[in-house]
Amino acid sequence: MLATRNNLGGDTGNVAGSTHEPSKLAGADWELGRERLLEAARDPTATATLAFAGVISRAALRPAPYAVPIAGVPRAAFARLLARRFPALDPAIAKALTLAVPKPALPDSGSDEFVDLAALLLEGRSVADESTRWLAWAIATAAMAPDHLWQDMGLPCRGVLNQLLAEHFAALHRKNIGDMKWKKFFYRQLCQREEVAICRSPSCATCSDYAHCFGPEEDPQPGWTRIRVERAA
Repeated sequence: MLATRNNLGGDTGNVAGSTHEPSKLAGADWELGRERLLEAARDPTATATLAFAGVISRAALRPAPYAVPIAGVPRAAFARLLARRFPALDPAIAKALTLAVPKPALPDSGSDEFVDLAALLLEGRSVADESTRWLAWAIATAAMAPDHLWQDMGLPCRGVLNQLLAEHFAALHRKNIGDMKWKKFFYRQLCQREEVAICRSPSCATCSDYAHCFGPEEDPQPGWTRIRVERAA
C-alpha cells in the first residue's frame, strides 16, 4: 500500500579504502569505491554496471534501513550479482560487501513506497530476468535517498539514467512523455495506482509547480566525461 507521504527522496554516504570493512566500502569516499568496482567490472561502460556500482558504493549515504548495498536482494543473489558484473573484484571486498547484506533482504521497518516502487519497476522491466530484477531493487533503494535519482544512484548525469531506463524499463520510460523528474514521475505513477489526487491543476502545463517536476537538474559530476572517454577508448 502506498504511504501517505513522499519518501522518494532521501539523505546522504562512503566506499573503498585500505581496509575491507563494509563501512569503508560505502561512505564519504564513495567515489573511490565506485571506481574500484568499475575497475573490476566485465563491462564498465554498461548503464546497468554503472548503476550497480553507484548504488552499492553509496550505501552508507542512505538513511536506515536502506544503508545496505541493495535492499531487497538476498545475500546469495547479491553474491551472484558481484560475480557476474564485477568478476575481477578483490575476493575480500566481495565478501565484505556480501556480508553487509542483511537477513532478511527486505527491511522490516522500511517504507511502503519502497516496495511499491520496486513492484512498479518490476512490472515495467523490458526483460524478466534476474539481472533486471536486481536493477529494479537497486533503483528503488537509491530512490529512498534525498537528492535527484541520478545523483542518489551515483550516475554521471541524468542522461545516463534516462538511457538506463530506456534500455531496461522501456514501458515506464515511454510513459514519461514530458521528461518529468524521475522521482516525481514514479511517485505520480504510484499515486495514480492508489487513486490519490496529488495535483490541484488539471494539467502539468498549467500547474504553478511545473518547475519542481520538470526542468534541468544539476550538471554532470566533475571527471565523469574524462573517465567515460578513457574507458570507451
